[in-house]
Amino acid sequence: MFSTGALLSLACVVASVLGTTWKKSDSYVGSQFLSGFDHVAIADPTHGRVNYLDQATAVKKNITYAHGDTLILRADHTTTLSASGPGRDSFRLMNKKTYTNHVTMCVSESSACSVDMADWRLGVLVGMSGICLGAARCTAGGSRSMTGTSVGTNCDVAATVNAGCPVLDTSPKSFGESFNSNGGGFFAMERSSAGVKVWFWPQHASNIPSDVLNVGATSVNTASWGTPMADFPSTSCDMASHFGLHNIVINLTFCKCGDWAGQDSIYSQDGCSGSCVDHVNNNPCAFDWAYFDIAWLKIYQ
Repeated sequence: MFSTGALLSLACVVASVLGTTWKKSDSYVGSQFLSGFDHVAIADPTHGRVNYLDQATAVKKNITYAHGDTLILRADHTTTLSASGPGRDSFRLMNKKTYTNHVTMCVSESSACSVDMADWRLGVLVGMSGICLGAARCTAGGSRSMTGTSVGTNCDVAATVNAGCPVLDTSPKSFGESFNSNGGGFFAMERSSAGVKVWFWPQHASNIPSDVLNVGATSVNTASWGTPMADFPSTSCDMASHFGLHNIVINLTFCKCGDWAGQDSIYSQDGCSGSCVDHVNNNPCAFDWAYFDIAWLKIYQ
């Protein structure tokens, strides 16, 4: 079952690699995000029921604000929307630097119907309890070592209505209410010449790697992280030819992450009733807990 949720607290590490060891090069804490990232006020590329704000407007409306050593990013949770008007106010942050090979690690919690979240963009979407790769003329076949379940192998977004080739995390603690009640968890994504891998460790799990737990780590070694939840090897999709430089994007959208989450047939699979768009328009209080609380973000190269 796909689960829709809002990411409530987040601590990210982004990195690039030499072999499997990644060295820290950049760090963002609290208000440093406001100078290191741009608020991108564009139409949602996934056609969600959302209205991305520029930084000045987002700060004025408390959609974005620094609180101590953390950055709060949230959606509007007070306004009932007109069906013919713009979507729910939210944020889309993009860092000013670009990366190729890297690792992203996030500590997060989530809940709420109709919300689709992403905390990095490499054609890899995190949300709805799954990971999705999107690339034209690319497949995710062949030998794959992973704990997740493949939902499709055609990664061409033009052929799959932006769904790509998802992998579903079968752990009940990876999203939604079970994720929240367990205190969240650790997500990590590695992009390298070997492909793209994604890991998930529930909070309090005994197998969380020490360099994932250590917020002061000056390096991380993905070779010790075990079998990933999702694996997109370069043997079936040449990453170097499909992906160039990319930015880190942190955004919160509603109903159509990948264009298909807004479909009633998909939306209802999480036990949410009615229409996704109607829910977003008419239930602002449902998004009171739809926010990111980012402790830090670090870049390793």
